[in-house]
Formats: sequence, C-alpha cells, structure tokens
Amino acid sequence: MSQVLLLLPDFLLIVAGYLVCRHTALDRPVWDGVERLVYWLLFPVLLFVAILRQPLQAGEMLSFAGCGLAVVGLGIALAYALGHLQGVDALTHASGAQTAFRFNSYVGLAMAERLGGVQAVAWIALLIALCVPVCNVAAVWPLARRSGQHFGRELARNPLIVATVAGLLCNLAGLRLPEPLNITLTRVGSAALPLGLMAVGAGLQMGALRDAPRLAAAFLGIRHLLLPLWAITLVITAGLPSAQQSVVVAFAALPTASSAYVLATRMGGHGGFVAGLVSLSTLIAMLGLPLALAALGWAQAA
Repeated sequence: MSQVLLLLPDFLLIVAGYLVCRHTALDRPVWDGVERLVYWLLFPVLLFVAILRQPLQAGEMLSFAGCGLAVVGLGIALAYALGHLQGVDALTHASGAQTAFRFNSYVGLAMAERLGGVQAVAWIALLIALCVPVCNVAAVWPLARRSGQHFGRELARNPLIVATVAGLLCNLAGLRLPEPLNITLTRVGSAALPLGLMAVGAGLQMGALRDAPRLAAAFLGIRHLLLPLWAITLVITAGLPSAQQSVVVAFAALPTASSAYVLATRMGGHGGFVAGLVSLSTLIAMLGLPLALAALGWAQAA
C-alpha cells in the first residue's frame, strides 16, 4: 500500500460509521454507548500499552524529543491565538482548537513502522509519551473554562491523561506487564481505533463546519501546513539523523486525534463541528503526509 493510501482505511471506517448510524437499526443511542466505551476504556488502554511497550530512558534523544514538543507547542500557541480574533464564537473555538495540535497516535504508530520498523516505532512512542499529556491538558483547558467545569478536576479524571501519565511512569520505572496481561490489554486496546473512527462517523455533521468555515480552515491550516513546515525547519536546523527527521515530520503531518470529537462531546462542546474537522483532517492527511515527507526530501537535498 502506498503512503498516499495509508489513511484510506481510517477514512472508510468513518464513512462506515456514518452509514451504519443513519441507515440501520444501530442508530444514535447505540453510538452514545460506543463513544463512552472508547473514551473511558479502549483509548486509555491502547495509550497505556503503546507507551509501556517500548523501553524509554529519561533524558534520551533530547534534540529529537525537543523537536516533537516544539511542533506541539507551536500548534497550541497558534490555536489559542485564533480565539482572540474578532467574531470567533468562544465555545466553537474551545471545541475545535484541539484539532490543530492533537494527533492520531494510532496512525502514527502504523506510519512509523512503515518508515523505520521497530526503531521508528520506539521513537514515535517517545513522542506519544511526551506530547499526549501536553496536548490533552491544552485540549481540556479551553473546554473546561467555556463550559464552566473545574479544570483541575477535569484533568484528574480525564482517562487519556491518566493512562498516558501512568504508562510513562511505569515505563521510566522499568515495569513490564506479565505476558498474559499484556496480550489481554493489547487486544482490548486494538478495538479502540476502528470503534473510535466509526463513532466519529456516527456523529458526523459535515454541515456543522458551515457554522465557522474560516475557523475550520485556520485549524486545519495549522495542523496540515504550518506544523509540517515548522517540523522540517526544526529537524534540518537541529541536524537530526535522517531517519529521525522523517519520524518528526510524519508526526507533525498526522491527522488530528479521532478522540477529539469524543472529548468535545463529553465536555459539552460543539461535537458536530469537531467531527467534521476530524473527518476532513483524515482526508487531507492522506495526501498531506506523503507530501510533507517529500518536502523533507527536497529540503535534505537542497
């Protein structure tokens, strides 16, 4: 399968969720339960296992990790800045801002394996471990503030943050799961991606993007244009090894996290708007990700 088609199965799962929800007996009430299952159990388990699986050492590959954090940091800063523009609806911005800097770690793991095998998977696992907590805190903050919920309480009970921090701490402590438990949790987590993407499709309201088309374009422009260009600049300037450069640039060009829709819905945000952003982001990344890697190749050759 070519890089251009790598994300096609994910997009088809979104379409499948849309069709199943609207044209079968498995309608909206069924998918409300699926969303809760994915958010509270499946995604956290997958994150925990993915982070724990690859041994990490505190302080390793500082330049590489710094580039990943710098990519996320710019995305957060730009997304937050859009909220200060005149005429931007506060709740719509709070709901959609996360799509500019969050990333689909499951697609990232698959892409890393294609780019560099086991070693690249270990590198992307490091970025996941460092950046997921940062992204989730940044995603929860505007939603908690706009919905009137307590920020600290929302962080403490956010299952994605809890699972990521737990995985990171266990990894750094050198803890490893017994093989039967590891296999069991891996199988539980493996259901997160298909069900999560289908839940996005079930909640899809492409028309909701018409509520703020310029804001949607700005979020996706940050996610799929500015961040990959920033990543290319960073890795070339930092002089990272070629294989690590590819991983960082691919990381910057990933589609936004499918769980962004679930988070927005659970915290009283504009779920339909976020569902449209997630779907468009997945479609854009099908072409944008290989183009970002091609641009890196041109920069390396220059």
